[in-house]
Amino acid sequence: MPDQSSTPVTSAAAAELQQLLLATENISEFLEELAILTASVLPGEVFCGITVRRDHQPATVASSDARASQVDEIQYGHAQGPCLTSLDTGVVVLIEDLVDDDRWSAYQVPALAHGVRSSLSLPLQSDGQVLGALNIYATEPHAFGQHEQLAAGRFAEEMSRALALAVRLAERTEMSQHLQNALASRAVIDHALGVVMGQNRCTADEAFDVLRAISQNRNVKLRDVAAEIVTAVSGQPPATEARFS
Repeated sequence: MPDQSSTPVTSAAAAELQQLLLATENISEFLEELAILTASVLPGEVFCGITVRRDHQPATVASSDARASQVDEIQYGHAQGPCLTSLDTGVVVLIEDLVDDDRWSAYQVPALAHGVRSSLSLPLQSDGQVLGALNIYATEPHAFGQHEQLAAGRFAEEMSRALALAVRLAERTEMSQHLQNALASRAVIDHALGVVMGQNRCTADEAFDVLRAISQNRNVKLRDVAAEIVTAVSGQPPATEARFS
């Protein structure tokens, strides 16, 4: 274990972390650079990856190099391994020496073949929810002492913040898209109501009853019925997105 003077949590690393926050333009780039920084700060030959779940399946969203992604993929292929355990349980998983650790038998041999002797997997969490896992692999046994674990924990905190931000942005983007779709549908229906009102010289409520009756009789969505009417009158399909001035 290194002494206090050689702890990887150095002021230079902290300064570089701050620079990353300012210099990177998007979350994916930030996570990639953070994975590379994590590997470069820890002593020895270290490589790391960041795992999240996409459509209920684990995936590596950033890595310090190709080998980290390959070792991650071994775990995904066998549905077992330290990073998946950390992802599923929300606990830190430490392997002191993979030669003597057979908790994940299908993972052990191929990981050793890739040069992994020890590893540290840390959950990435926000508001009590596990968003992903930071997977750090070393080519030497017993590579993760107290100072290394503290350093890894600091980077895991930054990655957790980045992933939490990504989740919030994705949710807002999805909400915005739903709103855009709702507004576009409303605009098409309003246009069709105007057509029906003009053709039948009726009120808006009566025109809506006409559209609804057609929708129910044909078992077609009201928006699609409206789109057919608008297309028949204008000669072109309505816009699929709401327009804003």
